[in-house]
Amino acid sequence: MKCYDCLQEARRDTEEIGICSRCNLFVCADHALVIRHLVHQPNGLGRATSRLPARRLVCTTCRAAETSATGGDLAGAGQN
Repeated sequence: MKCYDCLQEARRDTEEIGICSRCNLFVCADHALVIRHLVHQPNGLGRATSRLPARRLVCTTCRAAETSATGGDLAGAGQN
């Protein structure tokens, strides 16, 4: 498969490395970001937070939309 953003730029030389967890489009290494985030699970009346952050792949377009909606970097998220 080919990266969606690269196809929009008329570049056909890149291969996808994964699928954006937001928009589900194929992305290449140039248009992908691996985001670390904390995992929260219900635990009785509260919630338990994992000590180790999980990771998810997002495209640069979705990441820009996420950070513009919150006015900055998302809480608990940092780039790898």
